[in-house]
Amino acid sequence: MAVRAVRGAVQLERDEAGHMDEQVGALLTAVLERNGLTADDLISIWFTATPDLHSDFPAAAARKIGIVDVPLICAQELDIEGAMPRVVRLLAHIESDRHRSEINHVYLGAAAALRKDIAQ
Repeated sequence: MAVRAVRGAVQLERDEAGHMDEQVGALLTAVLERNGLTADDLISIWFTATPDLHSDFPAAAARKIGIVDVPLICAQELDIEGAMPRVVRLLAHIESDRHRSEINHVYLGAAAALRKDIAQ
């Protein structure tokens, strides 16, 4: 079993805790489903949020969908002029037998524009 990394992102329509929970939960669910994973396959998840998001921690959404015994951490994304606003990104470390080229990175909605080269 290898350790792999999965990337993902979602752009929020507004900075509200309930909306963040919904969108980050959808992102995490898509990452798990598209890679054939369960919470037991997760090693850890790093979340970043753009500086314009203040309503909640993205990791709280993971806890609400049942990811309760996986180390999670949140950080603020760099404040780059012209960057896409209201974006939550994740980097999940997983255990998987999939080859690196078989990992499905998930960029939902408008966030797909961030990484057209790897977005699935």
